[in-house]
Amino acid sequence: MHPLLTQEHIDTFQRDGVVLIKGLFKDHIDTIRAGIERNMADPGPYAAENLKEGEGGRFFDDYCNWTRIPEFEQVIHASPAAKVAADLMKSDRVQVFHDHVLVKEPGTSKPTPWHQDGPYYFVDGVQNVSFWSPMDAVTDASLRCVAGSHAWDKPVLPTRWLAETSFYPDEDEYMPVPDPDAEGMEIREWEMQPGDAVAFNYGILHGARGNATTSRRRAFSLRLVGDDARYVERPGPTSPPFPGHDMKPGQILREDWFPVVFHR
Repeated sequence: MHPLLTQEHIDTFQRDGVVLIKGLFKDHIDTIRAGIERNMADPGPYAAENLKEGEGGRFFDDYCNWTRIPEFEQVIHASPAAKVAADLMKSDRVQVFHDHVLVKEPGTSKPTPWHQDGPYYFVDGVQNVSFWSPMDAVTDASLRCVAGSHAWDKPVLPTRWLAETSFYPDEDEYMPVPDPDAEGMEIREWEMQPGDAVAFNYGILHGARGNATTSRRRAFSLRLVGDDARYVERPGPTSPPFPGHDMKPGQILREDWFPVVFHR
């Protein structure tokens, strides 16, 4: 197992679907920060500004840029993320799914809505992991995850963050977005230093508060999949869509688009 991990990390991830990994990207902070600045100066086709008119601050996010942002590609290959992912997932191989940048500037009151990543994706399987790593010290603006929510009977309905509309037409197949604070759910959150990472399963319900501080909150996420990941069709367009992927249900994600970055 990777030196950053103990057996307790792996057991916690397998049981609760979420665990904190201290220092996962600690040797790559400057590189990731530079990549985020490059990304914000030259947004990709999926970039979004997630505030309505009159809301203060700025909440920027963008994804699927690692093939055009050299700093992100460097971190994917040079950091221990892929090996740590293999250990957490108990997987022999690790493929890149996508990267994601989320930036809340000072004075951004808007929270990140509660959601699960899995229902947005065209990936099926339990061997997956998302690393969420702040590039600034965080307290109240840290990621918040509901322990065990990856094992719920029904997935949570994916919604559009700004429009607040349903992503798919068949809402009966999904449970409504819950309010974990009001419902007394077990929420895991940590004060984090730059380069620390929350590792969580795609089925974990998560969100974040707004950034009421005077400091930026830049976060870099890396989504990886393991041995059992297969392409699955959803009842509507997925996010990310990866247009033209030409995969069929049940196939392993095509390795020319989603390269293997670790093999045991």
